[in-house]
This record gives sequence, structure tokens and C-alpha cells, in this order.
Amino acid sequence: MEGGCSRGGLEEEEAAAAPNPFVHQLQLSRLQKVKFYMLGVVLAPIRVALAFVVLFLIWPFALLQVVGLPDESLQEPFSGWRNTVSHGSVYLLSRLMFFLLGFMRIRVRGQRASRLEAPILVAAPHSTFFDPIILLPCDLPKVVSRTENLHVPVIGALLRFNQAILVSRSDPASRKKVVEEVKKRATSQGKWPQVLFFPEGTCSNKKALLKFKPGAFISGVPIQPVLIRYPNSLDSTTWAWRGPGVLKVIWLTASQPCTTVEVEFLPVYQPSAEEEVNPTLYANNVQKVMARALGIPATDCEFVGNLPVTVVGHLRVALEPRIWELGKVLRKNRCLTGDLRCRSDSLSVCASGRLKPTELARWLGLACPEAAEELCIYFQKDSDGNMDSREVILALETLEGEHDPQALTRCAFELFSETDAGTGDRQLFKDGFCAILRLLLGTPAADGAELYSWLCGNDSRDGLALDEFQDFSLRHPDYARLFSTYLRPPVACTLSKAGLSPTYANGIPAASPRSKAD
Repeated sequence: MEGGCSRGGLEEEEAAAAPNPFVHQLQLSRLQKVKFYMLGVVLAPIRVALAFVVLFLIWPFALLQVVGLPDESLQEPFSGWRNTVSHGSVYLLSRLMFFLLGFMRIRVRGQRASRLEAPILVAAPHSTFFDPIILLPCDLPKVVSRTENLHVPVIGALLRFNQAILVSRSDPASRKKVVEEVKKRATSQGKWPQVLFFPEGTCSNKKALLKFKPGAFISGVPIQPVLIRYPNSLDSTTWAWRGPGVLKVIWLTASQPCTTVEVEFLPVYQPSAEEEVNPTLYANNVQKVMARALGIPATDCEFVGNLPVTVVGHLRVALEPRIWELGKVLRKNRCLTGDLRCRSDSLSVCASGRLKPTELARWLGLACPEAAEELCIYFQKDSDGNMDSREVILALETLEGEHDPQALTRCAFELFSETDAGTGDRQLFKDGFCAILRLLLGTPAADGAELYSWLCGNDSRDGLALDEFQDFSLRHPDYARLFSTYLRPPVACTLSKAGLSPTYANGIPAASPRSKAD
């Protein structure tokens, strides 16, 4: 691990220059606003209503393909009249639905490979819930979807019609079954239709490619990359983590006189012997090929839970620290104004204890105790829903905005370190180290544990001393930049100063519209 702890200077510069792919700001001129209001009142309601009518017309044709068939028959690809009639009807009605929503042009470039040449298609960038339109030029390939979607009206019937590969988040064995099913279909020598993946796994703003997940590449077979572009004068279709919501995206898109989609089939990618046995390497190389074709950066950004992260060294860190978001929430609730130091000092009395949401509300001076629930999501909770008061203290000290990184890292060490039974010295152990990284950087516990093991090395000691922790957090070539940035929240997030200013995290501009997870 030691050799991989610092990256090349060129790669760091490219990562720093890459735009935040989870933010989409739609700027409308006055003329555009007038146009959208006029068309939105007249055109959008008619289009959306007609599109929903067609969507419900698709339902019986989708059911026709599976009705009356035993479960065993559903494990094999459909053939005969069921496939011909249902497939053709669903295809034509789907095209009509998108046409009614304003997608009048689907431009196709390149040649789609046969299922023998490329059993798997991978499409990017994934930027909107309208992206399934590319199923049409791909002749309705099979998809991967969540099992929960089977219970959604119409969507469930379409997934059964599609013979989609289903994955359940609640079933630990589900992912293994999905891998086996993907391999089975990919190696069926053309018996099964192609499988389509969106390897990014979530939506971005199309300005950079997110990290590709390895699921599409596990079988080690040739794949065909498929590029998606929306070459319109105004980008009304993007649905990113920060930006216009679902209803606004639908309304804006349906108000456009015409929305164009461009689908480009790149040459089939033949994996090397090394890529066949290393899905992560295969995914990364295909991501770079597609990024070059699109003329945008390939990044390590991805979603972990509902938090967008990127990779720095061997850590995944939040693109915008959640602790900064906490500061905005606290400012919104107007708590801890004027007496932050007094409250923080009194809270430290119970630094080794647990805090209930009601106690947190009292400490923070919230007029409405229920408002504490909005704050609790930023802290780690135990099985009883209680928070570690040390995390709250460290968050408040950071958000006060008056301490330098050295003072804050010392504070973090003092809060989370323990007395070593053998030497009597204060040591920072793995759990405390991971808690600090999770709170300040948004780093998953697994990443923190791996880095902790590397920092401790093969020495007999079990923890980190203060100077070792500060060597890592303040002077390490990769991680010092993180701590120096993340421990200096912008004015918009601090608790002791007024006013607003642009927010920057990780060297990347971060916008301030409301957020949503995909």
C-alpha cells in the first residue's frame, strides 16, 4: 500500500480540474423564462397527459408476453408469437411515448454490434431518467433493476416483459445471483439478447464520467460502449444530485419544442487477458475510452450510500463535506448564535457519553425539538438511535470557523484518543480514527480501517500518538490538502459569522441548490 499512497502530479491536476459531476445549475435568460412559462402552461400538460396514456397502453402488451407462463419458462429467452407481438407493440408504443414528450429525434451514429460480437452494452454518461430512450436504438436489450421495482405499477410489468436481471438490496446473496445470471447470459453464445448497463450507477451532469462499477465487466466478455448525448441549446434533461427536481425536469423538457438525443455506438471493446480476470481494471479502461470519445474527464467520483464521494490517495472522501451541510442546517435553525463556546464547553462534560435527539435539541438551543431529527443524520448512531457526544463537539468546534487545522486535529485527537493500558500514553485507535475521518471527510469506515492499518504498520503498538496523527493529517502529501480544506468551512457554513460566500470542497466548486439522492 505504501507505493500507492501518492499519485502522479498530472493525475492530481486532472482530478482537481474536473468539474463537480453531481451539480447541475440551469441558468435561464429572461426570454427563456417567458418562453418556458408560455409553453409550459399550454404544451407541457398536454404532452405529459398523452405520454401517460400511452404508458398505460404499453401495460397490456407487456403482460401479454408473460401471462399464463410457468416460472420455469421465464428463465429462458422468449420466442414465437409472444416475443414477436409483444416486442413489436412495446417498441412502437415506447417510441410514441417519448415522441409525445418532445423527443422527436433520435440520431444514431456507428453500428450496433450483434449479440455474438458484444453480449453486453454499457451506456454513459447517465444523466437523466429519460436515458432509457436508448433502449429503442438498441432494440430493447435486457436491463438490470432493483427487485423493489417489480411492485411499481406498469414498471413491474415492463421489467417482467424485459426479463430484467433483478437485484435486491436487502438480500445479501442477491448480488452473487446477479453476477451468475449476467455471466450466464453473456456466455450464452447469442441465445440471450444483449444486456444493457449504466455502469456509473447514478446520474451526473454529463461534464465528467463517474467511476464505473464492475458489474458489467465481471463476465470478461467483449462489450460495446454506447455514448448518450443531448445536443440541445438548453440542457433541460439533466437530473443530478444537486439541481432541478423530477417535476421541474419533466416540465422543462416537455415545454421544449423539440428535444434531440444522439446515441453513438463505439467499436466493440475486446478485453485483454488481464482485463478478463480483473473487472475493476476492465471497467476503468473502458471508462477512459468513453471519456476520450466524449471529450470529458474520467473521474473516481461515485455514490456511497446517498453521499457523492471521490478518491484521494486510498480514501474515498465526500465531494462536499457533510459537516458543511450540517453548518448550513444549524444556521437555518438559528441555533448556537452568540454562545457557541459556552454551549460547546458544557457539552464536553458528557464527552464520553451518548446523546438522545431531544438532548441534542436542548444543547443546540432548538426551539422545536423535532428539528433535531434533521441534524441527527450527520452523526453516527447506535442501535438505540443515540449519538456520540464527541462527534457533536468536534463538529461544533470545526463549524465555529475560528480554529486552524492544527488546533482542530489536536481537538479531534483529545476527544477520540484513549489511554494505552501498557504505556499510559494517549493513543488514537482504529475506531476513533475512523470516526474522525467519517465525520470530517465523509470517508467510509472500511477505507479508514485500511489506512489506519497502513499508518500503524507492523509495529507492536496498537495506536497513533498525537504527533503521528498530525503528521498524517497536516503534512502527508495527499491527505494534508484534504484536512486543510475540509477543516476551513466557508462562511456560509460557519456558526459564528454572518454572510454567504461561494463554497469550495476538494478544490471543486460546490453549488448551493437543494440536494437529492438517486
